[in-house]
Amino acid sequence: MIKKSYPKLNIFLKITGYKDGYHTIFSRFVKLKSIFDLIKFEKAKCETFTIEGFDEVPIKENTITKAFYALNQATGNLDILEFFYNHKVVVEKNIPTQAGLGGGSSNAGVFLNMVNEVCSLGLSKDQLAKIGAKIGADVPFFVYDFESANVSGFGEIVEEFKEDPLEFEILIPPFGCNTKDVYLKYKELNKGKILDIKEFESWKNTSSKEILQKIKDPYILNDLLKPATLICKDLKNYLKDGYFFSGSGSTFFSLKKKFPHNLS
Repeated sequence: MIKKSYPKLNIFLKITGYKDGYHTIFSRFVKLKSIFDLIKFEKAKCETFTIEGFDEVPIKENTITKAFYALNQATGNLDILEFFYNHKVVVEKNIPTQAGLGGGSSNAGVFLNMVNEVCSLGLSKDQLAKIGAKIGADVPFFVYDFESANVSGFGEIVEEFKEDPLEFEILIPPFGCNTKDVYLKYKELNKGKILDIKEFESWKNTSSKEILQKIKDPYILNDLLKPATLICKDLKNYLKDGYFFSGSGSTFFSLKKKFPHNLS
């Protein structure tokens, strides 16, 4: 079995509060299809859960490994263990880390769906998303596999948003931004101030294209851009006119310009 693992872009990301040590958000996630990882299940005799393609990440810190253990704990299904005694996971990585694209969360979400299918677990998307939420805040979005969604709470509230697909230009600097550090800097800058979400509620029912065309200021669209520029000092050098910031990472994006055909 082989599946593509697509990243996401945050059209907007507003921090709505802070609870139990974590920030709550209001965001629009859209699937980005111009780049993807590949996740494969290949036949192999394995004494333990085996994953290849993450040489730079300790296996226990890998989101796919975390998803494997979370799924085992939630279901207790021995078919999962049996399957991975006879198969290994091979990942071809193309999505950069710490780039605000949710690559690790995408891997975990796709892995959960793949195991649910191949082991005939019969879990619903809601059940898988609940398991995924324990792995990372963005994982439920990737479990549901929507093209576009409004995401809130700690990331566990995912509401599909129907809209025409968009094409994007992306700009990824040769460095990442640490998510934890960016959120800590945001907390330091705002000193517990709570956002009045009413000012942005209309965004929930507004298309991503219209939001990007109306709101030109990337700092307004993403509350984490300012703290990210303070953590990653070179980030401002990559912010160009017409570009916006995704998540807490280093990626900038803009709507792809479509030029008319030359009919002469």
